[in-house]
Amino acid sequence: MKKLVVIAIAFLTLSAFTTIGNTWKSDPPHTQLGFTVTHLGINDISGAFEDVSITLNAKGEDLSDAAFSLVAQTGSVDTRVDARNNHLKSADFFNAEKYPQMSFTSTEIKKEGNNRYSLTGELSLHGITKTVHLNVLDRGLVTNPMSNKETRGIQVSGTIKRSDFGIGEKFPEAVISDEVRITANAEFLQDEN
Repeated sequence: MKKLVVIAIAFLTLSAFTTIGNTWKSDPPHTQLGFTVTHLGINDISGAFEDVSITLNAKGEDLSDAAFSLVAQTGSVDTRVDARNNHLKSADFFNAEKYPQMSFTSTEIKKEGNNRYSLTGELSLHGITKTVHLNVLDRGLVTNPMSNKETRGIQVSGTIKRSDFGIGEKFPEAVISDEVRITANAEFLQDEN
């Protein structure tokens, strides 16, 4: 009987350790959602959303079963130029007052190679939801020497079309490229709740 109790306790303990830490939250000071467009066909202009939160659910070190969700506040857009930021927040582009958030929820992830994955999900932006395909680079796990917490680094990148989301319709591609390159760089900490 004692042996059975010890085995049961060991099983429960092992099960607890395999389920704890499945949820990872992005660390705000070390997370950025950036974008780049081409201006006048000759120059790249970049910006970022300063208020972004990403959640990752993954059972193991591998991301083969990972699920991502992202929420960014469109009013937090920053391109280092106040006038341009204000224009991007206006109805000409993000219309941040009417559509204060953009969100992404993954629907599928496939391993493509060593630490590389293809990610499919639903992007909701400017009142429109579309399926998008992105690339994921798992940059690994380390123990942060400052906090002694396990930290995971992930980069998500891809290209979307602003016309798919009705953004900047008054501005032709010769002025601002339709293609928008996006890159999210994030450090994740295990959710302790």
